[in-house]
Amino acid sequence: MIINVVTIFPPFFEAPLALSIPARAAAAGSVTFNIVDLRDYTHDRHRTVDDTPYGGGPGMVMKPAPFFEAVEALGATSPIVLMSARGCRFTQADAVRFAAGDQLTILCGHYKDVDQRVADHLATEELSLGDFVLSGGEPAALAVIDATVRLLPGAMSDPESAYGDSFWERGLSAPSYTRPPEFRGHTVPDILLSGDHKKIAQWRREQADRLTNERRQSS
Repeated sequence: MIINVVTIFPPFFEAPLALSIPARAAAAGSVTFNIVDLRDYTHDRHRTVDDTPYGGGPGMVMKPAPFFEAVEALGATSPIVLMSARGCRFTQADAVRFAAGDQLTILCGHYKDVDQRVADHLATEELSLGDFVLSGGEPAALAVIDATVRLLPGAMSDPESAYGDSFWERGLSAPSYTRPPEFRGHTVPDILLSGDHKKIAQWRREQADRLTNERRQSS
């Protein structure tokens, strides 16, 4: 698939996308990252992407024209995602949906806000990581990219591992343990050392249900 990212900070993505699973997915040919500098679609010598808000008030608002021109130059098709605190919460189901497609375009805002016409007439959806505000859409875009590309062929050495993750057609996953069986007086649950795979599977289901009920009741 192709992942386009429209941003005023292209260097923000250079190191993260060259590491770990995103880099492995790219090396396997499963994804191509296309990082687009929004300022390339401005037409003044200062490469201006923002202006004061109509109606007054503090902060600066990102202009619509550069976003529209950048997306049109890309020839991007749906989904075109604007990262926004007003967006719907990004979930594992969204990552699965994006990974099944051929293209994903992410628009990164900055400053106080993005002109609403970008959300209404350019983006096909708005997404948020949660009920908090970041300095820009770039960190959120990286999270969406990572959650998506790890599901692509060649991204993970053991693809089956993804199916045991939290939120994969379930709530939270059960706790995990590895060697040593005892560390500073803290031991691994006996059931995990028993070799009884049926009982282990049952324990994991019970622990997953318990954690989900305890920690996601308000969701």
